[in-house]
Amino acid sequence: MQNWQKIVIAATGGILMGLTPDPFSLWILAWIALVPLWLMTQQLSVRSAMLMGAVWGFCYHGMALFWITGIHPMTWLGVPWVASLAIAIGVWLFITIWGLVLAAVWAGGMAWLTPKLSGWGRIIVAIALFCTLETIWSWGALNWTALGYTQSPHNLIMLQITKLSGQQTMTAAIVGINGLLAEFIDSYAYGVRAKWRYLIVALALVLAICVYGSWSMASTADANEKALKVGIIQGNIPNPVKLKFDGIKLAVERYAQGYEKLAQSKVDMILTPETAIPILYPNSDPRRSAFDQMVEKYNIPVWMGSFGYANSPNNPYGYSNSLFLRDRTHLNLAQYNKVRLVPIGEFIPFKQILGGLIKRLSPLRGEVEAGKSDQIIDTHWGRLVVAICYESAYPSHFRYQAAAGGQLILTASNNAHYAETMPAQHHAQDVARAVESDRWAVRATNTGYSGIVDPNGRTIWISGINTYETHADTVYFRNTETPYVKFGDWLTSLFCLGAVIVKFLKL
Repeated sequence: MQNWQKIVIAATGGILMGLTPDPFSLWILAWIALVPLWLMTQQLSVRSAMLMGAVWGFCYHGMALFWITGIHPMTWLGVPWVASLAIAIGVWLFITIWGLVLAAVWAGGMAWLTPKLSGWGRIIVAIALFCTLETIWSWGALNWTALGYTQSPHNLIMLQITKLSGQQTMTAAIVGINGLLAEFIDSYAYGVRAKWRYLIVALALVLAICVYGSWSMASTADANEKALKVGIIQGNIPNPVKLKFDGIKLAVERYAQGYEKLAQSKVDMILTPETAIPILYPNSDPRRSAFDQMVEKYNIPVWMGSFGYANSPNNPYGYSNSLFLRDRTHLNLAQYNKVRLVPIGEFIPFKQILGGLIKRLSPLRGEVEAGKSDQIIDTHWGRLVVAICYESAYPSHFRYQAAAGGQLILTASNNAHYAETMPAQHHAQDVARAVESDRWAVRATNTGYSGIVDPNGRTIWISGINTYETHADTVYFRNTETPYVKFGDWLTSLFCLGAVIVKFLKL
């Protein structure tokens, strides 16, 4: 087989995986998209396998994350049009390369570790390796396109298995099914008598996952669960005007009107998006007075997305990207500071090298400071799980707060500065977090999609895109503990132990 043929085969597999998330939503392709790369790793050197893995990864991550180019044009930030285009393409290429490294390392690892193993041994090692790499990947600042997210929100039945061990449960299932199919094809080609066992096990595993998912989704909510009527305001303030005088004025007007409408409908709590009113809090500011007056009039507690003071001795000009829970007392009833910051947008990676080049991309004069990772958010309704925007891609962030007693998920996002595919994928991330933790989720965004999601991932309500909307709905506090919430990602550890045994015994 010539090199160009290998590249075409690897690219085809990556493209199939790239078609699984929004906007294409062909999630079923994830269950076969890894087969071409799997088969090639058994025939190539480690170096060649890594190259094919890089091709596969470039196609998958490049397609799935192409929405990042929607940051262009950034002329509203003072960036020239041509420079904006170059930056958008550069950022897309960088995060795509970051993702393809994972696929390249996995493919190289398969070529190095598994050719002399049995088909069953290869499957165990492959799952352990992919899950471990994704776990390590999630420790960094760039994390979005884990294999598990390809099934959300359209394959809810199979997504229920993430209650067992989190997102890596779905990744393990995808890699495992692909491996079984690849081993079946390979055995069939060589006339191995036991070839049908792989196909039978693959079908049995899919059936088992679907049976578990159907059982999980059939479970009903406990009648004793505490209900809360929440209101959501989607302000729809475009980023090019959001931080200007007219934009702030428009934001105050819309959130004040939305607050009054929801307060009159007798909601218990109101959620606004990330940086809904981008004025430093708790400072009093006449520009925010119309909104403050509404809160004083109706006294319905509201989570206000705004900037706060980081109070960091290392950065006296730093800000926090925060949600403030307040009522007419103007006191902070609770506060959450964003932990996972967006590279370039909220902090400058490799600051000593790149600081002078990309500092102008931030809309703030100072950098955003990350909040503490161990924040616990208590309110008089109960303990909450809270996240802002990009944090939806980090399952461990939600799991920590749920394990600490968080009973309801609140997420606030902006999303206004990306292509429309991004809000759809962001909704998929929040759906996955609701399923993993068995919690209701309430999400407010600036431009869409805001929504209400139940503990099985069903979207009870979702907003339009680029629309001004308000919505009131009833959600429930839950104190259940899924195996994932209680024990964390135990499945990856189990597969790693199995991989060690397989290699040691040469199974």
